[in-house]
Amino acid sequence: MKRRRKFTREFKISVLRELENNKTVAQVCRENNIHPTMLSKWKKEYRNNPKTAFSSNGNTNKLNAKLAESERIIGQLYAENTFLKKVLTSLEAKLLENRRLRGQS
Repeated sequence: MKRRRKFTREFKISVLRELENNKTVAQVCRENNIHPTMLSKWKKEYRNNPKTAFSSNGNTNKLNAKLAESERIIGQLYAENTFLKKVLTSLEAKLLENRRLRGQS
């Protein structure tokens, strides 16, 4: 299986600078061995916010998904725990009542 390549922020900016120097998208992509779609994503991200563009290492979506999954599991466990406490309280009350009834007969 092929590993994904990781590009530094400096590399991405230097590639975008090549576009500003009147090179075509095809030329820049060929010279840097990147896909044109990747280059257009980089251009869009840089255009939207140049100061914070390319600041993450690409794992934020994975981390957010993992965090959301963990929060979902915690919520589910909390609900189950609350339900089990209510059932336990109810069963203890019934057990005490049964003991009292047996003691009276």
